[in-house]
Amino acid sequence: MKTPLLPLTATLAMLGASLAHAEDTAKSPFALSFSLGATSDYMFRGVSQTQNEPAVQGGLELAHDSGFYVGLWGSNVDWVEAGGYKKNNSLEVDLYGGFRGSFADSFGYDFGIITYYYPGDKISGAVDPDTTEVYVGLSWKTVALKYYHTVSDHFVGWTTDDGDDTRGSYYLDLSASYDLGGGWSVLGHVGYQDVKDNDEASYTDWKLGVSKDLGFGVATLAYTDTDASKSAYTWDGEEVADARVVLSFQKSF
Repeated sequence: MKTPLLPLTATLAMLGASLAHAEDTAKSPFALSFSLGATSDYMFRGVSQTQNEPAVQGGLELAHDSGFYVGLWGSNVDWVEAGGYKKNNSLEVDLYGGFRGSFADSFGYDFGIITYYYPGDKISGAVDPDTTEVYVGLSWKTVALKYYHTVSDHFVGWTTDDGDDTRGSYYLDLSASYDLGGGWSVLGHVGYQDVKDNDEASYTDWKLGVSKDLGFGVATLAYTDTDASKSAYTWDGEEVADARVVLSFQKSF
């Protein structure tokens, strides 16, 4: 497995340490969080981004007391080059920012913008897989509903049935978790991905899992599946949207 994310995570770690020190000494209204993780398969909306292989991931987020936040997240991927979109790509970098807060004790809201960027050399004539979405979410206790709307020309390289752009594609995400005590939680999710004017690429995905806070990080074991078309979601000979069990670990600082 290629490991282009390792230099990125090392840089983020050093940056995080220096910013955290500055935050402590100056008592800044900014809060910095950092995460590192690994997963047996990087699943995005029920679809493997690593051609059914493991991934190393990391992120950095800076948030202000007012509710504004910006962040950077990265993972190795393997579908961009396999799909013929870009050469020399094995990395996804997400850049995002928004505003979140709460009201009436148990309710929360979150809205912002996110860009999924895949560095590499674009192949002549291929659709650009880089994607930008705006999102808005509402939560109540441990239940959350979030809507994502594509504002870039294409959603991760998809076109309509007629070969046109897929701006206006959307994803609806309903997720919930329940604390069992002792560091154990159960989680559930159902989502619907609509690829504009492309019924074969549109699908529903769902997930059910359990997580355990180990003290030094959180481990999650989850079953995920979709009703996606096998013909649309078989990339370079690999089925990427079928049922599977995924084991992941994440440490937050």
